[in-house]
Amino acid sequence: MPRPGPPEDPRTASPAALEVLLGSADPDILLAALDNPALHESLLCRLLERRDAPAELLRRVAQRAEWIRSYPVKLRLARHPHTPRLIALACVRQLYLFDLARISLLPSALAEVRRVAEDLVLNRLAQLPVGQKITLAKQGPARVAAALLVEGLPSTLAHVLENAHLNEAQITRVLARMDLSPRVVNAIARHPKWSCSPHVRIALLRHPLTPLARIMAFLPDIPLADLRDIMELTTVRADLRVYLAHEVARRTNKRPPPDS
Repeated sequence: MPRPGPPEDPRTASPAALEVLLGSADPDILLAALDNPALHESLLCRLLERRDAPAELLRRVAQRAEWIRSYPVKLRLARHPHTPRLIALACVRQLYLFDLARISLLPSALAEVRRVAEDLVLNRLAQLPVGQKITLAKQGPARVAAALLVEGLPSTLAHVLENAHLNEAQITRVLARMDLSPRVVNAIARHPKWSCSPHVRIALLRHPLTPLARIMAFLPDIPLADLRDIMELTTVRADLRVYLAHEVARRTNKRPPPDS
């Protein structure tokens, strides 16, 4: 049986052999492969897709001017969990809109990178065409969805309320704003999911633009303690205060106060 020959040097291996070597678990082999002239962009990108790629390898890639100019390389460096922080942040700031949105939702990316990606999308939101806003309304991260909800465009409103990343905390934060369009408040109040959330219902009760008919539909389900707290607010509108007083009186078997 013939003896195996010496292992190929990753720096000089043929393209076919290099492709095999890039599957190695040895970080020294991967680092040496960076010096191989046969390492073209598609092979490099395949290497950068490896979740176990070491930080030193990613740093060396970023230092090579001919590689860091490549958009696919920048994208992979930005989203890789082992990319040194400053390199990842520099790369993420050069990405296109929907790549930013995707990175902001990527659990494996650095938390700071995800946050910056989301901030960059938010900063561009006002200038985006409606078509891109609709796509973000459907698939964008939570803070972007909330910003689109505040904007309240008829073309995005229904989509954003169905966004899987939008959460109760963002909805209640939106409803804390007094400058909302009535269309936004009404859409939340009529939505089959959000209008059933206890915290969203409290936020709807507090908002002066919530349609009274919608409030009356869920008022019996609001805890008594919450009704009493809301009655203490000076911002509660007069017509709602009457119904709140009657509801509290009904539950406590007391007559409502004379001014209600």
